[in-house]
Amino acid sequence: MKIAIGISGASGSVYAKRLIEVLSSNHELFVVYSDIARQIFLEENTTDIDEFLKSKKNIKVFDNGNLAAPLSSGSFIIDACIVIPCSMKTLSSIANGFCDTLIVRCADVTLKEHRKLIVAPRETPLSSIQIENMLKIANSGGVILPLMPAFYHKPKTIDDLVDFLVGKIIDQLKIDHNLFKRWE
Repeated sequence: MKIAIGISGASGSVYAKRLIEVLSSNHELFVVYSDIARQIFLEENTTDIDEFLKSKKNIKVFDNGNLAAPLSSGSFIIDACIVIPCSMKTLSSIANGFCDTLIVRCADVTLKEHRKLIVAPRETPLSSIQIENMLKIANSGGVILPLMPAFYHKPKTIDDLVDFLVGKIIDQLKIDHNLFKRWE
């Protein structure tokens, strides 16, 4: 699959990191991250995002300010776009069609082309404005997949919690995985 991954400036970059680790071996990834995401990635993962991305295969990185990048066009075919973690600013921009960054433009194009868009917000509590913006995206065909872990798989580590949510995202792509034990 060809998958765009947008990393915005919300806490939770560990989810994006793990998603890239899992998908990069078998899928072509197009990664875009915001300036704030770069700072948060370093803080939360104690590694530079560029160094991390260079260590993986099948990844092309685009600058978030490059609205002339291929991801800005519906004629550049991808199978899915995932925004993880999705800040409330990015969520609002996607919901309202304010395409001032490549992450938002890619999500917008994904919706208009009726391709799979997965938005993974990491915020709590939520205001009614944020909930309304999520509803707009869902009504437009996007999947809202909040970064809220479950506990029925009896996680023992933080990695178990992260893998559960990454697995839920990968389920949306209909890709087989064994990241967590399913409900029986």
